[in-house]
Amino acid sequence: MKPVGKMAQGKQRKGRSASRGTTKSVAVKSRGPRVSPPRPSVIARAELFTNARLAELLATEAEKAKPPLTKAFRRAARRAFLWPEEAADLVHSGRSLTELQSVGPYLEKVINKWLLNPPPNLVPPPLRENFLTFTEAQSILARDPSWLASIKGDLQMHSTWSDGEGSIADMANAAVARNYEYIAITDHAKGLKIAGGIDERQIEQQAAEIETVDRELESANVKLRVLRSVELNLSPAGEGDLEENALAKLDIVIGCFHSALRRKDDQTSRYLAAIRNPSIQILGHPRGRIYNYRIGLTADWPRVFAEAAERDKAVEIDAYPDRQDLSPDLLVLAKNAGCRISFGTDSHGPSQLRFMEYAAASALRAGIPRERILNFLSRDELLSWVESVRESARPVSAR
Repeated sequence: MKPVGKMAQGKQRKGRSASRGTTKSVAVKSRGPRVSPPRPSVIARAELFTNARLAELLATEAEKAKPPLTKAFRRAARRAFLWPEEAADLVHSGRSLTELQSVGPYLEKVINKWLLNPPPNLVPPPLRENFLTFTEAQSILARDPSWLASIKGDLQMHSTWSDGEGSIADMANAAVARNYEYIAITDHAKGLKIAGGIDERQIEQQAAEIETVDRELESANVKLRVLRSVELNLSPAGEGDLEENALAKLDIVIGCFHSALRRKDDQTSRYLAAIRNPSIQILGHPRGRIYNYRIGLTADWPRVFAEAAERDKAVEIDAYPDRQDLSPDLLVLAKNAGCRISFGTDSHGPSQLRFMEYAAASALRAGIPRERILNFLSRDELLSWVESVRESARPVSAR
């Protein structure tokens, strides 16, 4: 379907790259002997090397290497989760590993050495465990082709209003290409200044732009609608950074922690406070983990998820490859508690809507029922659920 041509373009603000997975590798010259690609006789051994295994080898090598190799290995480890094909399959077909993001000639030689002489299997440390690669996600989704196709929307993404690279119109057009009914524009709130967070006045201005975009979509007979939302910045006490009267005008609100994320003591109290916050319906990237950077917080998760289930609120699978939060192990606990699940790609550019595969695969593997996942609801069903949650959160005297 053609993009809607005259959609409002929104405030231009420099943000993150439209895909943090597109950075080119640093060219590092090899000083060692040339290593030929694995011979056909060792291809069977090469097939044992999944991208996940290669990611751990690369990350481990980064810990031993010296600059600039440290950065090259570390970046390639992250990109391995985005590679569209298994590296071993490229070798099997006689293609160059430099087709993969962040693999230059030097790293190609290193990986070929591993394929020729496989090192021992490494168990990822907690900082890097329980992350799906793109190829793993695809394999999981292939078990039920209707699963991904039935998703009706994406409930976390950013635009040029905060730290995104795409306008609201750009994000909407990308969602149209995925046949969605809705997307939620969840730009950061004012408390997160480093990400260009927006205040109450800007939220009103953004609402006018969303209305314009929705009118354009309707005129073009496109079913997609853009939902007014925000990624509310939550304090460790579970309090938001925007006025309630501004939040009440939004279609849906996601609340996220962005501070004090390296604490090692039990953080159950902050999660309970956040879930009890009447302004939010979704708790976003709950654990706060980032691949090979931050392990995230700990809590009495069954208790947290039970509280969410009791209040009929949702916890998110943030599908950004570096996050994948909730992690697969916590998803099982969330399923057992019976709470609702929300998928959000946390996209900062149109191309990143493809990250939905990570959330969809993680939920499918965990056995989350469709009826507990917000993204399988129609737009009307979703908005009806939001109103129900809001009504339940109001004091009895205000109902």
